Amino acid sequence: MTIKSPFSDKAERLAAFRAIDLYPVISSEFTNDRPVLEILRAAAHGGAKIVQLREKNKTKAEIYELALKYREITAEHKMLLIINDHADIALACGADGVHLGQDDLPLAAAREICGDLLLGSSTHNPEEAEKAVLEGADYINIGPIYPTGTKAVSCGTVGTAMLKKITSGLGIPFTVMGGIKAKHIPELFTAGATRIAMVTEITQADDVCAKVKELRSLWKTP
Repeated sequence: MTIKSPFSDKAERLAAFRAIDLYPVISSEFTNDRPVLEILRAAAHGGAKIVQLREKNKTKAEIYELALKYREITAEHKMLLIINDHADIALACGADGVHLGQDDLPLAAAREICGDLLLGSSTHNPEEAEKAVLEGADYINIGPIYPTGTKAVSCGTVGTAMLKKITSGLGIPFTVMGGIKAKHIPELFTAGATRIAMVTEITQADDVCAKVKELRSLWKTP
């Protein structure tokens, strides 16, 4: 049985999204061979308010079954659940949103079928960001900010100077991602980023719960 989202409508989802700080992205290939659900539970206990299920090497059937388990855990902890790439799985598992890359289902088409789901879009430059806004994205991700080994990209790194250019007058929330470690967070704050997505800094930590708490405490530092 599909577990319902803890958020009743899109307005609640958007409000919850605007309030996030750390944005864990979990992929099974970056957990040091630990089960992804173990990583998710630890992130939830650490206080994370959102998670993205990102699996590039599993079948749709496998991702769907995993998404149902993610939904159960995230509903218990009142976390937003975002599914990477697959709008159909996001709809089927009762997720809160879907995150789409430049080669995935176009945003305009996703908007027609996704109802109250949040739509996120990966962007790498001002042109892609502007296009995403026009096509109905609820938020964009900007990256990779720094060199990263979790995703093959042909665009190179964005850097904080381009980040400021992309976000100037953007009008919708944005996240940043790509090669981000704890040491980068102050620089990202200075560049105007408040919603920071991280993969290996979280998922490969010896103690994921403690790492999430440690990272989230940086938002509270004067």
